[in-house]
Amino acid sequence: MNRRDLIVGLSQLAAAGTLAANRGMADVQQPYRPNVIWLIADQWRSQAIGANGDPNAHTPNIDRLCSSGINFDQARSGFPLCSPFRGSMLTGRYPHHMVPGHQYPLPQGQETIANIFNNAGYHTGYFGKWHLGGFQEKDGRTAMDIVPPDRRGAFNTWVGYENNNSQWDSWVHGGAGKDAFHYRLPGYETDALTDLFIQHLQQRASDKTAEQVKPFFAVLSVQPPHNPYVAPAEYMAHYNAERLRLRPNVPLFANVPPNGATEVFGQRMSIEERARQELAGYYAQIENWDWNVGRIVDTLSRLGLSTNTHIMMFADHGDMHGSHGLFLKTNPYEESVRIPMIVSGEVSFYDQRGTGRRSTLFSQVDIAPTTLGLCGLSAPGWMEGHDYSGHRLRFRPAPVEPDSIYLQQVIPVPYADCIDSPYRGLVTKDGWKYVCFENQSWLMFNLNEDPYEQVNVAFNAEYQKQRNQLIARLKQWVADTGDKFNIPNY
Repeated sequence: MNRRDLIVGLSQLAAAGTLAANRGMADVQQPYRPNVIWLIADQWRSQAIGANGDPNAHTPNIDRLCSSGINFDQARSGFPLCSPFRGSMLTGRYPHHMVPGHQYPLPQGQETIANIFNNAGYHTGYFGKWHLGGFQEKDGRTAMDIVPPDRRGAFNTWVGYENNNSQWDSWVHGGAGKDAFHYRLPGYETDALTDLFIQHLQQRASDKTAEQVKPFFAVLSVQPPHNPYVAPAEYMAHYNAERLRLRPNVPLFANVPPNGATEVFGQRMSIEERARQELAGYYAQIENWDWNVGRIVDTLSRLGLSTNTHIMMFADHGDMHGSHGLFLKTNPYEESVRIPMIVSGEVSFYDQRGTGRRSTLFSQVDIAPTTLGLCGLSAPGWMEGHDYSGHRLRFRPAPVEPDSIYLQQVIPVPYADCIDSPYRGLVTKDGWKYVCFENQSWLMFNLNEDPYEQVNVAFNAEYQKQRNQLIARLKQWVADTGDKFNIPNY
């Protein structure tokens, strides 16, 4: 054997050993046991990322994660509301089986993804917004409610709060018995929670057995960019409301017309004025979130954890900000249901890791199965979602992808700026969206030709054949998921 053949042979042997270790094959003594973290922002729409084309967004750290990982740019919140989404992300089950509405609790005794990781020898930690305890806001300030230890999703470490819409007056609690605590976070919520999360990562790095760090699953869930749209002053200074570029589906008015005005804190303003004012704070919050994401990524690198830690970034739903004359969430328009879904971190594309955009219809029920798949763990039978880890880990099985994704509002919320009726809908892989109320068609868009959803063809006879096909598929979704809803026949 000549020198060249020897070098090639040794290189191939090393590559095979690396791949075997990554695959966690049975004959490898040290199986692949990576860490994984979730970074969750509240009310952050997919469009509001620099890498996704938003000219207003300054997100260099998040853009870097998009470039080095998988950017699922067709991910959607199947129920664009905090509690239902969070119940699904933790269990991989649809809202009508878990958390059907706002302020509904996670069912007592329900296993979550934390149970699976605990049983696999992982440490599990959760920091920040929970919103699954079932506290009713009419009974007092939710931030003062203490979620009982047995209702914290089985996480080993839990430092959080039920809900709180005051980012400068945020409280967290945790522990039990004599070790219980409840205190006010110093300063701005996103910064303070990130501080706690970084401390947790430092603890995990020191938690070693036989010189190996015990694997961990850790969640950071922050309230911003949720309303009220206020960020630290240094970030607010970067955004002039008058210079922001609005989406084409935001109605523009030079003055405040009687039928086109909205009222915020007693001030009447046009839809455009409100959108601009709120978006300035919204983008400032997102830039602050991006800065904190950079802090977390740098910490992983400093601790020697970066090449063994998957990072998943997403949001529970989006925010309308004046599109179609609407604000906030709960409706099935793209600004409300389309969410970021980034799978990055760990090692590079040279090591059998996928990168780039994927048009996979990623739903909230797919988050838990995909997370487990990234760590080589199988999803339990009670999870209803798909494992898309094969997009990131090329040695994993190729994902089987559905032809559509299911949209729901099971129990509506009676709040201003929210849709107050139940609905069901779907988005298809070939770009159609159809949504209905009970026994009544409502919306139908060709997203390929009409990405801003400005031409509703639900009542256009020219599209009757396509509408019938979508209705038939939606009826199948209702049946397949064990849902109950009267889908119209035409």
